[in-house]
Amino acid sequence: MRVLSFLAALLLGATSAFAADEPSGCDKFKWPIERERAALTAPDRAKLASGSEQAALPASAITLGLVAPSEAKLPSPPERAPKDGTFAGFTSITAPKAGLYTISLSSGAWVDVVQDGHFLKPVAFSGATDCDGIRKTMKYELSAQPFVLQVSGARDSSLSIAILPAQ
Repeated sequence: MRVLSFLAALLLGATSAFAADEPSGCDKFKWPIERERAALTAPDRAKLASGSEQAALPASAITLGLVAPSEAKLPSPPERAPKDGTFAGFTSITAPKAGLYTISLSSGAWVDVVQDGHFLKPVAFSGATDCDGIRKTMKYELSAQPFVLQVSGARDSSLSIAILPAQ
């Protein structure tokens, strides 16, 4: 009986710790997300197939079609291996302007930004569950060189992405 009580307490503690890692609600992001959320939920998002190339940063959010990781042909192996039953895809942007950008996703997935052959690390990250239209947002410092945005580990076959200059 003591073992069961101990296991129940341990499980409850682990659940609480997990919940602490994942804040819930739109007000739990570390910075304002209204602009990114509006872009991610706008009805006029361009629909792109995985592997598409864009000449410049899109003016608004896009909806990227995703496929099984084995079919995605990601240019670089993702830093986090995708789980079975998930989706992946990428888009290339050939002429970005240098600067700090937010990259925001409508739902959970792993993001790799690859520029000049190197994985870029986000300058900042924020995410929350239970916020309709946006799940996570990251800030990246981009140079004026082409880059690839890779998405993997997504649960759905499409994902809305906003790449906007940081405010």
